[in-house]
Amino acid sequence: MAKNEHDRSPITSGIKDWDDAYANAAHIPDANTFIEHWARQSKLFREQQAAAGRPMAKLQYGAHDREHVDVFQPARKPAGIAIYIHGGYWLRFSQSDWSHLAAGAIANQHITAMVGYPLCPESNIRDIAASVTKAVAAIADEYPELPIYLAGHSAGGHLVSHLICKPNALSKPTRDRIKRILSISGVHDLVPLTKTDMNKQFDMSLASAAALSPARLRPHLPCSIIAWAGAAERPEFIRQNQLLKSTWAPLGADCQIHLEPERHHFNVIDDLCQAESPMMKRWLAV
Repeated sequence: MAKNEHDRSPITSGIKDWDDAYANAAHIPDANTFIEHWARQSKLFREQQAAAGRPMAKLQYGAHDREHVDVFQPARKPAGIAIYIHGGYWLRFSQSDWSHLAAGAIANQHITAMVGYPLCPESNIRDIAASVTKAVAAIADEYPELPIYLAGHSAGGHLVSHLICKPNALSKPTRDRIKRILSISGVHDLVPLTKTDMNKQFDMSLASAAALSPARLRPHLPCSIIAWAGAAERPEFIRQNQLLKSTWAPLGADCQIHLEPERHHFNVIDDLCQAESPMMKRWLAV
């Protein structure tokens, strides 16, 4: 593919400051308080699960010290497996920073697995995607036959979408168990990120960014995915949220788009904590 084909749209025209276009914290009041809140809530959730006789378990899926999964069990017989992949621009956080987001799926009787993975710049996004593929395969092997539901936020939205793109090493039997994917504020086209200062840590060329972009790839079919974002997000994230439907739906994928009123990039994930939230009902079809 020629270089100019990699750099063609979809990229929003008129953007001069690409770093600002992808800056979330700078446009969210008291952004640092969210990080502190997540840490407190995650610690409290783990303590509550342990007190209820269902302590968190760990599943190692690779040799890297970040290649492990935190697993939480429901109170009754599981109806499925909910797998969550965290965000942080592939640069920060671990799965343990998001334990509290397992609450809604557990309440709906789903084994819930929070996936950890290596980070940039030690790793690169291609290798991170490969780690996440290994993680989902290991979870599927550990809990056979149960239906699988994937969710990810921001960079995690990219990773869950990329899981079902061609080519991918995820086996067909495992892919066939995936019932629905929820990409929350997902980055589905990585080419614009080559224009940001973050790319010093990603080290992506136009070609490698395009090759990693779900919106520029073909999904394995059948595929059911919901692209969910906050209506108060940065315009680039709202545009990114629309990309999979515009590119995948014509290929035969079942793609839905949703903008949640009054939610921004940091609080759009809150509904994962609520068993009866519209987000949970759409994702797990409960």
